[in-house]
Amino acid sequence: MKTTFDRLVKIALGGLLVALPLTSCTGDAPGEEAGTEIVRSPLLRPDDFAERAPDSYRVSLETDAGPVVIQVHRAWAPIGADRFYNLASGGFYDDTRIYRVLENFMAQWGLNGNPYVNQAWKTEFLVDDPVTQSNTRGRVAFAKGGRHTRTTEVFISYKDNSALDGEGFAPFGEVVEGMDVVDRFYAAYGDGPPRGEGPYQAMAAARGNEYFDEEFPELTRILSVTVTPGS
Repeated sequence: MKTTFDRLVKIALGGLLVALPLTSCTGDAPGEEAGTEIVRSPLLRPDDFAERAPDSYRVSLETDAGPVVIQVHRAWAPIGADRFYNLASGGFYDDTRIYRVLENFMAQWGLNGNPYVNQAWKTEFLVDDPVTQSNTRGRVAFAKGGRHTRTTEVFISYKDNSALDGEGFAPFGEVVEGMDVVDRFYAAYGDGPPRGEGPYQAMAAARGNEYFDEEFPELTRILSVTVTPGS
């Protein structure tokens, strides 16, 4: 279990990520003509997304496979719950792809459609939370590639993945509605290189939705995300 997460997450977070320089609002960018105004996403400023999460909140994912509701308990993993709250409420997961779906294991997402945003967040590491809950079916945790490397990617367990507990994967929430939808997430592409021919995480981080939509158009899409305090 560890090698699968370690390898792919480290690729995206390491030096192999193709990074393009950010430009000013009125400057040139790749594929833009001079003088074209570029809208800068607020997500390019990770420091602005550091709000403390409510003790309990729900995140509703509207996907093209149907709705999914995740109940988050801050007491389970407060650092992860705070990050997930800020990303979800800030629009990070809107119009993204559930790009790594491994049957009888897990479904993973968390790369933004804008490659500049991925570049801004790739080293926004979180200190690990203690593991207080087990990675059973329906539980949600951050992916990571070693100690204190959590950033933006999360996964839902399809089965009892309690073997991940000892590796430091700390669940912060669980699916309370729509697990049947999660079971329908598109899985035919399989894992990415080198284990399979599915989406390549480093390329996805570098190109965003353009890569997914050109090379893997059948991926399940997260259309929008809504955050509601409470249970």
